[in-house]
Amino acid sequence: MDFQLKDKVAFVTGGSRGIGRAVALMLAGQGMNVAICGRTQESLDQTVADIRALGVDAWAFQTDVSRLEDIERFVAAAAAAAGRVDVLVNNAVTSTSAPFDELTDDEFRYHIDVKLMAYIRIARLVLPHMQQQGGGRIVNIGGMTARIVAPLRMTNGVTNAGVANFTKQFAGYAARHNVTVNCVHPGYTATERIRQVFESEAKQASMDIDAVIAKRMTDIPLGKLIQPEDIASAVLFFCSPLAGMVTGQSIAVDGGSGEAVIY
Repeated sequence: MDFQLKDKVAFVTGGSRGIGRAVALMLAGQGMNVAICGRTQESLDQTVADIRALGVDAWAFQTDVSRLEDIERFVAAAAAAAGRVDVLVNNAVTSTSAPFDELTDDEFRYHIDVKLMAYIRIARLVLPHMQQQGGGRIVNIGGMTARIVAPLRMTNGVTNAGVANFTKQFAGYAARHNVTVNCVHPGYTATERIRQVFESEAKQASMDIDAVIAKRMTDIPLGKLIQPEDIASAVLFFCSPLAGMVTGQSIAVDGGSGEAVIY
């Protein structure tokens, strides 16, 4: 299917691993040129090579999104290299798996800076580019802790709820510039990070990690972990003409694990 994205440009934060890498590759597969940022140069270089192998341009920028100056440098350099930006996928993430009484102010602050504040800052910097060219798409990757209680992931819950709220608030403002803003909440997704979460849960419960994983599978009606490509498919929908009149929305890709009724 032609999603009419050929020769357009996407910026993907946290684009060298996991969900971000899957998103970058899927958009590249549709003919988009892609600029990615992340913290590890080796994985950035490998992902850029894989994107370029699909026949499109790609650029990588080592970036710590908790730092405003790094964000400003990334957006300026990526815009100069690509010449435009049609899609922004905010995906950078961090996580601290610990009970409430072990979480420090610095850990809450760092998670808010890496996820919520970084998303806000990058959107603010990208919006004028989209406004100048007549429109664009922004997709924020949140997390199911925006909707569920996860005792060992309280900083996730606080930041992801903020991402969902920011998505709705910003969508109303950006609409006047023909920019849509939507959010995807991944469920348990098969990435390195979810393995770390399971390891933390196993340690807290004095359980074997395989037993924790098996228990988590029972929480997913479809009976398996979500793949990064499943999240990328939802992102692709929001970037495509099929979602031209969809904005301010948050969708869960969770295999049915979320039990809340969302009106």
